[in-house]
Amino acid sequence: MGIAQMLADLVRWLKDGMKGAPARLVNVDLRGDYLTGANLANSNLRGANLKGANLKGANLANSNLRGARLRGADLEGANLKGADLTNANLTNANLTNANIRHAKLNFAILTGAILTGADLTSADLTDAKLEGADLKGANLTNTRCKGADLTNAKLEGADLKGANLECANLAGVEFRDVKRLGHLK
Repeated sequence: MGIAQMLADLVRWLKDGMKGAPARLVNVDLRGDYLTGANLANSNLRGANLKGANLKGANLANSNLRGARLRGADLEGANLKGADLTNANLTNANLTNANIRHAKLNFAILTGAILTGADLTSADLTDAKLEGADLKGANLTNTRCKGADLTNAKLEGADLKGANLECANLAGVEFRDVKRLGHLK
């Protein structure tokens, strides 16, 4: 299936009020595209190139974004609840106030990402790379961060109740005003 057909299917699906099968955009190239407020819930965007894309307020709930390239993407206020972002590259992405509850971010790269005020409740960040990430005021309640690299991350005011930080690299992390620190080993 070519990109033209995939985009035509997406447009049809959106015009039909998202009835029927969700968008299937495997390996699609949407670099720098303007997708603000797009409803891509339950879509298959595995391996998609969304580098620098504007996805402010987009609904990507329960979508497959495994291996997606979201470097520098703007996902401010986006809904990524239950999304699978395993092995995704979110380097320098803006996830301010994003809903990332119950998402899978295993082995994801979030180096330098902005997650200020993001809700990561019960998300799985096992072995994720969050070097220099800004998690100020983020909700990390019951988040699994086992083996994650949080070197120089900013966690001021973050809620870490029940968070599993076992084997996580916490070198240089700013813990000022952190609420309810979770499990450390």
